[in-house]
Amino acid sequence: MRSMWNGSLSFGLVNIPVKMYSATQGKDLRFNQLHTLCHTPIKYQKTCPHCQRAVDEQEIVRGYQYEPGHYVIIQDDEWEEFAVKSSRTVDILRFVELGEIDPIYYDKTYYLEPSETGGKAYSLLQKALSLSGRIAVAEITIRSKPSLAVVRVYHDLLALETIYYPDEIRDQARLSITHVPVQERELEMALSLIASLTEPFEPENYSDRRRQGLLDLVEAKIRGQETVLVDQREEESAPIDLLAALQASIKAQHEKTGGVRH
Repeated sequence: MRSMWNGSLSFGLVNIPVKMYSATQGKDLRFNQLHTLCHTPIKYQKTCPHCQRAVDEQEIVRGYQYEPGHYVIIQDDEWEEFAVKSSRTVDILRFVELGEIDPIYYDKTYYLEPSETGGKAYSLLQKALSLSGRIAVAEITIRSKPSLAVVRVYHDLLALETIYYPDEIRDQARLSITHVPVQERELEMALSLIASLTEPFEPENYSDRRRQGLLDLVEAKIRGQETVLVDQREEESAPIDLLAALQASIKAQHEKTGGVRH
């Protein structure tokens, strides 16, 4: 894996050099939209409905819609005043119990790996968090976007998870929920069913059957030569080679499962 961020984890007066890697990746298949008559990838252009023509980047400004049809224009120099440069530090603010943060706050997970000189301090924080049962609340800036985050122990390493700010969580009080009385016997049966289906979570027992089915279908069509060839001159402007992307997805899936292509 390639690190997406190099910096340090600030723990009190200790700075721990670390490298950060994305811990997750989406595996859903991506399809291009093709013209049904010639199978050429469809292009998308930015157009102005009022002027009825395509516009380039130099003609586009940022507009915030504060009510339907009404915008405030933010100029580039005004935007730059609020631009935050990517920080090279994860600043730990405090420590809390893991159970204090509801899962609704969690966004994206990253692995933290110690750099060459950070091994001892990294191990110290990892062991201290493990023994204390705490997680660290921190701040980090990734790609000019400040984020709240937590640092916790995942297996034998440290993981950083960005979390939403409180005002980004929608207010559930606006929903109307009517609590209907249930019979004691019904509750007992529900609890019994839960107990019968309770077992340790083993993620390897779960898979995306839809994605695997699509991969199988695509591979069958490739073997059966049910493919189309796009004019290379037209395809050069397309952002993605559909066939190559699908073949790469199939290869990656077979390497993951240890399967053999025929």
